[in-house]
Amino acid sequence: MSRRIFPQLALALFVFTTAQVGRAQESLPDLVRRVKPSVVSVLTYDAKDQPLISGSGFFVRPGEVVTNLHVISGARRVEIHTLEGKGRTYPVAGTLAVDDEADLALLKVDLPVERSRPLSLSAALPEEGEQVFVIGNPLRLEGSVSNGIVSAVREVPDVGRVIQITAPVSHGNSGSPLFNMRGQVIGIVTVKVTNGQNINLALAATRIANLRRAQVISFRDLANEKSTTQPEGLAEVWYRGGLDSLWLGNYDSALGYFETAANRNPRRPETWIQIGYCKVKQGRNDEAIRAYQRALQLRPNSAEAYNKLGDAHYYAGRFNEAIQAYKQAARLRPDQPEAYYNLGLAYLEIGDREAAMVQSRLLEAIDVELNKKLRAEIQR
Repeated sequence: MSRRIFPQLALALFVFTTAQVGRAQESLPDLVRRVKPSVVSVLTYDAKDQPLISGSGFFVRPGEVVTNLHVISGARRVEIHTLEGKGRTYPVAGTLAVDDEADLALLKVDLPVERSRPLSLSAALPEEGEQVFVIGNPLRLEGSVSNGIVSAVREVPDVGRVIQITAPVSHGNSGSPLFNMRGQVIGIVTVKVTNGQNINLALAATRIANLRRAQVISFRDLANEKSTTQPEGLAEVWYRGGLDSLWLGNYDSALGYFETAANRNPRRPETWIQIGYCKVKQGRNDEAIRAYQRALQLRPNSAEAYNKLGDAHYYAGRFNEAIQAYKQAARLRPDQPEAYYNLGLAYLEIGDREAAMVQSRLLEAIDVELNKKLRAEIQR
């Protein structure tokens, strides 16, 4: 009997393995056909119902589309147009969540549930050189596909990881999903322009997963929510300019924006964190430490500020001070892997391999990939 069962098991294993390999080796045209119905065009209109700008978006849950906040900024009416078949147009009721720093908006769309095709978000960051593709609506050319590679991954504090890609993007691509070659969304495209050229950037998908849904806010109420005539509003304008420069990796320009924002509103801790980050990038670690300490005076329980303070001490060669700062970050946010990774590296710098291994064991439970990087450093 065992002789008859074994070939059946072998055949089943072969079929399963073949199916898995087939999915892993799915061609780009096959991938596009599979995920394209989940992408939409986002159309906006002013108070007189005249067209404004268009952008892109994609379903993350039934009846919920994510796009860039700047796509819907100032709009009084918004609708989406789907890309399946000849496409259909549906009204947008308003926003369920807005993330100003990350330029994200979660839209509530009035459509039948079966018309929504949510995409899978990947928590893993792509590797430099990894192949990727984009589906969006550049210059109102709906459903356009472009592909390329990841050319860089960098950090923007209080925002997340930014992925720079070679896949061409244009106006109208804002809000497009960035896919890996398994059809997972690894980022959302945000078009940034400098010196007349588009810089092809996407925000890593983990920030999308962190959007907190609330009650629907109408576009009229959203437009009236903020004013730029008060000092805090003007500081916000400068702060956003700094974020734009950080997305582009221009730390000198970003620092100028953030310092102006701090002069207008010195009580915003995020501004001091950004100032510290820019100064670390410039090698001005002592000034960065003072900026992070200012942030902690305003927000004593900021894990982000403690983590960045640890970085400033680390790059200044003050590893024991760095360890204390990283410990505070881990205590405040025990679910965040970065502090454990940083602690492991700092322990290695003072020759305490055993303490670094303790951090590796903690890290393994919450971020396997980051722990692999730490293990590689420990084994050197």
